[in-house]
Amino acid sequence: MLTFTLRRLILAIPTLLFISLVIFLLLQLAPGDPMAQVPLTVPPEVKEKMREALGLGQPVYVQYWKWIVQFFWIEPQVLIDNMFGTNLTEGKLRVISWQTRSPVMDIVYQRLPQTLWVVGVAYLVGILIALPIGIYSAYKQYSVFDNAGTFITMVGFSVPPFFSGVLVIVIFAVNLGWFPSIYDTTHKVSDWASFKVQLNQMFLPVMVLALQITSQISRFMRASMLDNLNQDYVRTARAKGLGEWHVVMVHVLRNSMIPVVTVIALGIPSIFGGAIITEQVFKVNGIGQLLITSIQANDLPMVQTLTFIFAVLIVLFNLVADVLYGILDPRIRYD
Repeated sequence: MLTFTLRRLILAIPTLLFISLVIFLLLQLAPGDPMAQVPLTVPPEVKEKMREALGLGQPVYVQYWKWIVQFFWIEPQVLIDNMFGTNLTEGKLRVISWQTRSPVMDIVYQRLPQTLWVVGVAYLVGILIALPIGIYSAYKQYSVFDNAGTFITMVGFSVPPFFSGVLVIVIFAVNLGWFPSIYDTTHKVSDWASFKVQLNQMFLPVMVLALQITSQISRFMRASMLDNLNQDYVRTARAKGLGEWHVVMVHVLRNSMIPVVTVIALGIPSIFGGAIITEQVFKVNGIGQLLITSIQANDLPMVQTLTFIFAVLIVLFNLVADVLYGILDPRIRYD
């Protein structure tokens, strides 16, 4: 398993470099001018100097190489500086946002907690609800619980967040007044009272996102459990006199988790990508909203960095899913 993990990590390097090249070239071909938002009163020669200051006058391969060095070499050093108080990056140029003229990763670090508070908690809540529902629905197939769960999950999976988000705002924020309709990104959690305020303002966006996540994962869990409940090894385990709880929760559940692990692991990068629509509906100042505003402002360094971070997370969690396969099913041998 260790050899497999190391081999996959080494192979991930050329994969990520190729992905970064594709993202860079595609964004270079995208229409738009970073100087488009500069006032018309600014003389053309000044705009040209501003364009050169952003590095746009250099060849494409030079721009790509600079971005690679900044992302893979300078930004990790910035992290080390922040953690240990060193000065490794003093005087070195980082990836700069064209829109804000500040380092891209600093803005990402500022927005990430808001996304994790909402999307991360929703994902965790969704998993915790989905797994028991999927297990019990499969065990009690065609029961009232199974039919009700199927109906609710189909509704949750079919209704888009821009509709369900507005619907819960109208019901719980406007009519009942139980929760705020807009997420306050300036709120700081410092004590129990502020933590309750945070939970209160998180409730509606988390509920909308958790409904979709629960619907998706519970369907996978139910289908995987049904496939295993009718296998010969289950009948053998029951014939040996094992208790029903032991058969289902030990033997069936372990084998059923293999495909579900893939869905859960590959869904984790979406947490860091942000829920774009939900963040827009509830005005959460997170990564998803940052990506939208960066695209609208033609801020290529920001879009490029966010897209590449998303690609890195997908490659990483693919590896995590493969490792979990080996843990859940000892028959899988990677070495």
